[in-house]
Amino acid sequence: MKKKLLLFFALSFKLTASSFAQTEVNDEAIRYQSQRMVFQQWNQNDFTPKAGFLDLNPYYWLVWGLFDPNYHKTDLRPLSATGPQTQRLVLVSTQNGIDNHYKLHSDTVRNTALSQIANQSGLLSDADPLWLLYYSQQLSPVINNSMVTILAGLTPTVSAKLVSEGLYSWYKNELDMLKQRIQGARTTDMDRGSRIIAYYRYLKEYRRLAGVWAVRTSAAQTTINMAAQQQLLQKGSVPISNWTPQSDINIANKVIQNAQY
Repeated sequence: MKKKLLLFFALSFKLTASSFAQTEVNDEAIRYQSQRMVFQQWNQNDFTPKAGFLDLNPYYWLVWGLFDPNYHKTDLRPLSATGPQTQRLVLVSTQNGIDNHYKLHSDTVRNTALSQIANQSGLLSDADPLWLLYYSQQLSPVINNSMVTILAGLTPTVSAKLVSEGLYSWYKNELDMLKQRIQGARTTDMDRGSRIIAYYRYLKEYRRLAGVWAVRTSAAQTTINMAAQQQLLQKGSVPISNWTPQSDINIANKVIQNAQY
């Protein structure tokens, strides 16, 4: 019997507590406070309790008069014009603008640095348009020089003479030194303008060397021809075709006719 009574009272207490827990509380002061602290327009007339007729409401004086008489007169909304949330949002917006400015500045510095690296790095010199379109072709005989390319177009007799007299070794050594200087200009980090000027100087120097080499090869061929003619003269085997004494007379007459006094 006692157990049944205890169970009955426990169930009754639980039902009573549940019924009280489900009771809706409608406190205008709390609702107004929640609304004006977040989104609704500030209105101090929504504060309760109100002052009443001639400010004689005792509850008003108990709440606002004794507690904080200026509380309901001050706008405390976080989203008000001077509220902390508004100030925080304005500060965040300002900081974002500063961050974007710094980012733009850093991007500009980065792009400038990359452009300077591309202009100065020796690793990217082979991609220079002026090198690809002009100087690489003009300086190719220096960069790719070999015995075959140097002696190309010469007769075996002339080639043997140039090699035996040391002219080939001299020219090959000059080309190899010039090649090292060109490779140094291509691999060294320097301003693009300075690199182009170096290419120009080396091309000019190569053309001077090529001119000297052309003179030496031509002189070698002339020397070989003269030596051959001299040998023929020494042997007395030089043919003289269609010569008569009248031939010398005709030559003398032509000289006199073309002479200018």
